Amino acid sequence: MKIPFSWLTEYIEGEIELKRTSEVLTMAGLEVGAIEQVDGDIVFDLEITPNRADCLSIIGIAREIKAIFGLKLKKPSFKIKKELKDNKFTISIASPELCYRYAGRIVRDVKISPSPQWLKKRLEASGIRSINNVVDITNYVLLEYGHPLHAFDLDRLEGYQIRVGTPEAFRKSIEEIVTLDGVKRKINHDDLLIWDGVKPVAVAGIMGGANTEVTDKTTNILIESAYFKPERIRKTSKRLGISTEASYRFERGTDIETLKEALDRAAFLIQELTGGTVYEAIDVYPVKIPEKKILFSMEKICKFIGVTLKDKEVLRILELLEINVTKKDEKFY
Repeated sequence: MKIPFSWLTEYIEGEIELKRTSEVLTMAGLEVGAIEQVDGDIVFDLEITPNRADCLSIIGIAREIKAIFGLKLKKPSFKIKKELKDNKFTISIASPELCYRYAGRIVRDVKISPSPQWLKKRLEASGIRSINNVVDITNYVLLEYGHPLHAFDLDRLEGYQIRVGTPEAFRKSIEEIVTLDGVKRKINHDDLLIWDGVKPVAVAGIMGGANTEVTDKTTNILIESAYFKPERIRKTSKRLGISTEASYRFERGTDIETLKEALDRAAFLIQELTGGTVYEAIDVYPVKIPEKKILFSMEKICKFIGVTLKDKEVLRILELLEINVTKKDEKFY
């Protein structure tokens, strides 16, 4: 994963030195495989192990730096201007065992155009091609929060709705879908798809369909932010032989609680850069996933890492990583 150093520093309160930051990230298990010069900026090429999905973002890496140096994290501050309400558009989930949560926001009267230079520069330094301002913003927020988003042309969605499910769940026989890259993809009965009221419009978590692509003629959009079962995304991605920035993150597990914040951030940026009118979020979350609690002892932690640390130091590190800890009967959770 490529990260411009200048972008990374915006999320840290305090000074960080390039060489030292590279060294400590590598020692922390987030190996800086290369440091490149791209269009006048320094770019880290990080090798993130599969178990560190929390670090597949600028904010995730900044959180690690915050914990290592004892600094403060500076997350984006934003506020959407007046939001309107749309009571007619609906979102439904037919396969809740594969899609745990799906949120969307309508934005009307957007002006599609090339992105401003600062946005293009950051995306291209991160290895992502600039397309247009709306699509670029969804990719920008993906890099920022680590949560993939997708924008549909609202006027090309039939039935004024979004449905999430497999062909099997809808008792439909779908053989293929043409994705954004113009390729016909063979669909299985158990592949998770995004549908409008009539047809599939995306392969969930992997790639959108060409039939609802945002183009220069688009004026109204729907922004998608969802959580899909990682195993299903991995299975479909492998079978189709396609890996995208979105599937890479979804199959490793994204933060289901952050998806609404990522959606709001994208809506805010689209409003700022396109002058669009933002509508209230529609958030479908059928079964809330309970917060996972892990019981541990300091003795077990020290034995596992091979270093003896005082309770106070362990708790300080966990707090810096934004992990809440409660003590109970000489153990912690």
